[in-house]
Amino acid sequence: MFDRENWAEIFSTIKENKMRTFLTGFAVSWGIFMFCILLCAGNGLRNGMTGNFGNRSTNVLGFNGWETSMPYKGLSDNRDVLLDENDMELVKQLPEVDIVAPRVYASAATVYGQFTSTVQFTGVIPEDRKISGLSILGSRGRWLNELDLKDKRKVAVINEQMQTVLFQGEDPVGKQFLADNLCYTVIGVYKEDSWGNSERAYIPFTTAQLLHPNVDHERVQNISVTLKHIDTKEKGEAFDQKLRNLLARRHHFDPADTRALNIWNRLTDYLQFLGIFNGISAFIWMIGIGTLIAGVIGTSNIMLITVRERTREIGIRKALGAKPKSILMSILLESVFIISVFGYVGMFLGIAVGELAASILAKPEMEQASHMFANPTIDLKVAFAAMLVLIVSGLVAGFFPAYNAVKISPVEAMKE
Repeated sequence: MFDRENWAEIFSTIKENKMRTFLTGFAVSWGIFMFCILLCAGNGLRNGMTGNFGNRSTNVLGFNGWETSMPYKGLSDNRDVLLDENDMELVKQLPEVDIVAPRVYASAATVYGQFTSTVQFTGVIPEDRKISGLSILGSRGRWLNELDLKDKRKVAVINEQMQTVLFQGEDPVGKQFLADNLCYTVIGVYKEDSWGNSERAYIPFTTAQLLHPNVDHERVQNISVTLKHIDTKEKGEAFDQKLRNLLARRHHFDPADTRALNIWNRLTDYLQFLGIFNGISAFIWMIGIGTLIAGVIGTSNIMLITVRERTREIGIRKALGAKPKSILMSILLESVFIISVFGYVGMFLGIAVGELAASILAKPEMEQASHMFANPTIDLKVAFAAMLVLIVSGLVAGFFPAYNAVKISPVEAMKE
């Protein structure tokens, strides 16, 4: 239907109306470009903030005993609340609880060869990795297992900072170091999503209880649990109170005493974060759509002007025998061509800016910034959908005036 002559006519019209073509194209390019930039910014913010959770489970609640702040049933305030393994068994009975992971902490002067450092040791069970979401580096390393726990093995999984400071960057797997005059074997190196740079190591929970002098054999310093069937902030807060009531009965403190038991609920924090970000995301979409609408209006106005300017031309073409359908389709095809080309340019530039920002943020020196803003790219389907909206709007804006123009007689059209 559209042969070489039709395209030659379209390009000739574009060449003769450079300013009109530029204004139409600029409105399209600017609208789709700003739309892509805003979506890139929104996605970068989302990826940066959600990245702070890393691979860690979001349905996690942790708690530790603290100190009472009010008297209770004849007992004085300022009493220490000390958790133990019996609390773990008690919490396991709650239907909302899935995994229960205790922790104990100990700090020790650590020596390897001529290098020394103060390392924070954390005694954990193997299931703790599901909560913390740690990644083991290299093919030789591994995480703690049930045999390590059962046999109270003196093995350790160290972080990258400890590998750098104590082992000077060399592969530490299989090597041994001293801590509190005890010899530990490194079985793995883990990567953690943390802003800190201290030396840390994980050891079996039973080993920490047995060997370290500042760890009570019966006490548990911190307990973390994963939760089931809790997916709203209200349910999370209700479980917090349920847990506080349960432990208050065993340790004899007032359930209203929030200082006696320190509870942090990662799920509640995560849901609160999602609520805040969804508001920000909706605001970004509103601005993006507003920008896109501005491009639509600009395109529509140019199309109206285009048809108005070409009314006399339409009359002449009809007088020479051109069919109304052919005239209408040539005008619309010209519009589709201009909008598509300039829309692609705007979309390409918007995506390119997002990809450039993503490559810069991926550099090691930008690690701090990536905790707030990361991978600001967009889905190509969204970008193409936005460009399609512009094309359709331009066609709709141009179709009706063009249709009305080709319906009038050649004489009346040439009088316009």
